[in-house]
Amino acid sequence: MERGHIVLEQTSVVEEEGLWIDDDANHDGWFCVRTDPFPCPAAGCTFVAEFMTAAHLILVWQTSDDPNLLKHAARARDVGRNPRVTGYRSEYGLSASYYAWIAAGRPVHGVKQQ
Repeated sequence: MERGHIVLEQTSVVEEEGLWIDDDANHDGWFCVRTDPFPCPAAGCTFVAEFMTAAHLILVWQTSDDPNLLKHAARARDVGRNPRVTGYRSEYGLSASYYAWIAAGRPVHGVKQQ
């Protein structure tokens, strides 16, 4: 048995495409779902969210077309929260990756205030 190798019958040079950069991007590289303000459903909690949240943290995704981001935006639409996919910016508040939240067991209520 011998090591295989590739034989090319013809070669061509393809011009390397430039890296696509969104010049208008003003976000931290993550995406979130902004909504009309809605109160935390926990009894006695005064937290009001303007984004899809979990444990009072803004849920973020690495791509704006992530299927789970779109699924959560659709749920927000179905309950009348007027969802908009937007680039996440740190000044919006603390965030957590959607997939890290799933891995943490999907905690649902607030983080301790410092």
